[in-house]
Amino acid sequence: MSLPPLVEPAAELTVDEVRRYSRHLIIPDVGMDGQKRLKNAKVLCVGAGGLGSPALMYLAAAGVGTLGIIEFDEVDESNLQRQIIHSQADIGRPKAESARDKVKGINPYTNVVLHEMRLEADNVMDIFSQYDLIVDGTDNFATRYLVNDACVLLNKPYVWGSIYRFDGQASVFWSEHGPCYRCLYPEPPPPGMVPSCAEGGVLGVLCASVGSIQATEAVKLLAGLGDPLVGRLMIYDALEMQYRQVKVRKDPDCAICGENPTVTELIDYEAFCGVVSEEAQEAAAGSTITPKQLKEWIDDDESIEIIDVREPNEYEIVSIPGARLIPKNEFLMGTALQDLPQNKKIVLHCKTGVRSAEVLAVLKSAGFSDAVHVGGGVIGWVNQIEPEKPVY
Repeated sequence: MSLPPLVEPAAELTVDEVRRYSRHLIIPDVGMDGQKRLKNAKVLCVGAGGLGSPALMYLAAAGVGTLGIIEFDEVDESNLQRQIIHSQADIGRPKAESARDKVKGINPYTNVVLHEMRLEADNVMDIFSQYDLIVDGTDNFATRYLVNDACVLLNKPYVWGSIYRFDGQASVFWSEHGPCYRCLYPEPPPPGMVPSCAEGGVLGVLCASVGSIQATEAVKLLAGLGDPLVGRLMIYDALEMQYRQVKVRKDPDCAICGENPTVTELIDYEAFCGVVSEEAQEAAAGSTITPKQLKEWIDDDESIEIIDVREPNEYEIVSIPGARLIPKNEFLMGTALQDLPQNKKIVLHCKTGVRSAEVLAVLKSAGFSDAVHVGGGVIGWVNQIEPEKPVY
């Protein structure tokens, strides 16, 4: 569906701006009017990571007048494989500041506004209200539902993207003209069901493909060009190099944009998405040890069996000495239980402690009442015990 331009045009373009944007100006569908609209636009990118990097860089190059960046994290070496807005020299810097400097280097005419904070229910409405369009580059379900609900309540469109390993998705959600994110995904997946990029990985160049789609959709919405991805989900398979589309219809029973909404204000999104299931929280209560405690048990030659529940490729990067690899899925399927010793205390760990808590719940229900897991996982072990080892 074609939609009217999202913003009004600016009063004029300077001579320097005309030279800079000349390749846009000679496109009949963009022209002077479309470029003036981009100049007058205010776009917020949620996140300056894998998707935010190409989106911010191309929106700046396209001439978007104001770019907001909300980001609380710092640049880590593991980011550089895909987050191309940052460089080696930026390691340890706030991502928001690093992204701002790159954007200003691309286009000094773009005004950059930094929001160096975590996006939460108590600040999202104030931040979003300052912008015409939101570009969502987040990688967790709690923030995705927060972004969606805030945009619906404020009647703002947003461009959504998602990446995992070799697969990407993108769409435009605007409840006034089509479905919202909840129409597509009414409920979040069970905790631990869908690994994050930090757990499952992502092909770096996939971010460029999906992020550039998001930037394209943003430009189309701002200038009123073409047919935006409202009511359509774009699915990209990088391994097969295939794009396909799925139509998404507005759900009349949607909890927030339906005919009788039950969500009329922002909620507790961490609780809604259940970052860790109730079963895992109960199992971990009183059965969580620190990396230092595990080191003491190893040094004292305690009768323990250390089980690493991550994936084989993670285990190859870094592991705790003496740990045996049994991926989480083997516990969920029940195939791993028969191989566990009955005469040793089971000590579980993963990368940070989320997956091991889920496996701990499985073991507790199977009768391994004295099993424990390592809070902070292998990352905590490296930070506290073996800082010379790599982290990922």
